[in-house]
Amino acid sequence: MFAAAACAAATRGGLSRRTLLRGLGAAALALAGSARALAAGPPATLAFHNLHTGESLAVSGWHNATDGATTLAAVSRVLRDHRNGQQHAIDPLLLDLLLDVAARCALPADFEVISGFRSPESNAALHARSSGVSARSLHMQGRAIDVRLKGCGIERLRDEGLALSRGGVGYYPQLRFVHLDTGRVRRWVG
Repeated sequence: MFAAAACAAATRGGLSRRTLLRGLGAAALALAGSARALAAGPPATLAFHNLHTGESLAVSGWHNATDGATTLAAVSRVLRDHRNGQQHAIDPLLLDLLLDVAARCALPADFEVISGFRSPESNAALHARSSGVSARSLHMQGRAIDVRLKGCGIERLRDEGLALSRGGVGYYPQLRFVHLDTGRVRRWVG
C-alpha cells in the first residue's frame, strides 16, 4: 500500500516509478543490514586448536575493517600447512561457516583442526598416497578445513554442515573428523 502511494506521488513529482522502486529497495536492504548488525551484538569468537602444531588461537571480528586483516593473518598462521610451514589466506566465508555450524550444534565454536591450508606440494604427496585426497583440493585455496567440534559428535557436525547447504561436507568416521568447505554443495564419505 505504501509503495503504491509513494509511486503515485513520485511520478507526479517527476521521478520514474523504476527510480523510486530502486531507491526503496536499496533503503530496505540498508535497514535490514542495520537491523542484523544491531541484533548480532558483539562478534562471536572462533577458537582453533591445531592438533599437529599444538597451537591455539581464539579470534573474532574478521569482518571488522580495523583489525580484520590482522585477525585473518593470525588465522592463516595457525591453519598453515604443518608439513612445510607455508601459509595462505583463509576464506572468511569458511570462518563464518564454522561459526554457523557451531551455533546449529548449540556449542561454542571451539574446533580441533586436523587440516587447514594445504600447500600444492603437500596435497600432491597426499593425493599420490590416497585416492581420498582430491588433486584440486580446496584446502590449497584456503577454502577447506578438516575439524572436530569440541563437545559434538562427528555425525551431528556432519548433519549440521549438510543442513546449511553452503559447501562440501566430507564425513570421515574412521579418522573421526568432518571436512567443511566453501565450494559447491556436495557430500561424501571418506
